[in-house]
Amino acid sequence: MKAAQLRATNDFAVVQIPMPSRRDGEVLIKVLSCGICGTDRHIVKGEFPSDPPYVLGHEFGGVITEVGPDSNFKVGNKVTVDPNIYCGKCAYCRDGKVSFCSNLSAHGVHRDGGLAEYAAVPESQVYVLSESVPDNHLAFVEPIGCCLRGIDLANIQVGQSVAILGGGLIGLLMVQLAKLSGATTIILSTRQESRRNLARKLGATHTVDPKNRSLVESVVGAKGIFPLGVDVVLECAGTVETFEDSLEIAKRGGTIIVFGVTPSGVSAKVEPFNIMSRELKIQGSWINPFTHGRAADLLSSGVLQLDPLISKVLSLDGVPAIFENPPIQGDIKYVVHP
Repeated sequence: MKAAQLRATNDFAVVQIPMPSRRDGEVLIKVLSCGICGTDRHIVKGEFPSDPPYVLGHEFGGVITEVGPDSNFKVGNKVTVDPNIYCGKCAYCRDGKVSFCSNLSAHGVHRDGGLAEYAAVPESQVYVLSESVPDNHLAFVEPIGCCLRGIDLANIQVGQSVAILGGGLIGLLMVQLAKLSGATTIILSTRQESRRNLARKLGATHTVDPKNRSLVESVVGAKGIFPLGVDVVLECAGTVETFEDSLEIAKRGGTIIVFGVTPSGVSAKVEPFNIMSRELKIQGSWINPFTHGRAADLLSSGVLQLDPLISKVLSLDGVPAIFENPPIQGDIKYVVHP
């Protein structure tokens, strides 16, 4: 079968590999769609820990074509895949903190993922979706699950103010989830005008162009949107600049969720007194523990606007060019049909 395989850092190609063999406790899935994530770019460049060679793609779903004799699933089920597999035995798993599993293994990061025609997946990772869910939307369940983790940690209360830094897929999903959570002021900061315009359509009450005027001045300046600062900051851009800005625009007692992926080893300037005296709560958000099923239900409900987030639908043969070139201005999400 055809697959997009990472053979080593910066060594990526579409190749022919054997069809996966379904083992006991697994189902075989014909992949209908797989998303390309910003993390995939980090993986290809060696900026995110992974274990090549393997097939990339951790945002995928499809239709089941083969099951075992005692399976809980049926051939023909439309399903989504939670890529993160926890051992259930280590100290973190026994403590319910599965996202820190000492033996974590993920499809598309450590084992073959969804940028292929077929994938063999443990039944524990499979969630059935409504047949009416569009194929393209299967690529969104995993990122929605990760966003739900960040939203849970933020503990947004009805009537609160939220600033979202970064206008990519995650930022635009967060706009919608913050609105569903009851936030009445939602600020989206991004340099790209098309994304600012889309954010307003999706529920943002304010948008900021940090290229035109600094984010800090726009939010907490003398004529800012919220001079006292916002209740919750969702940092979704993954840059040192946006992390440092997060510390400045949160109000006293505010919460900062560090969601964006910065390359490992990068440092930022932090003033401990600032955090202590303003009682800031800084919280990381790592993958999607126990949220994938909720994400599947949320997607099936149809309350999220996903089609406006899809910039391009392509085949496997078009994937190498995505990694060989910088992101196209204004593009949000690429969906692959293997």
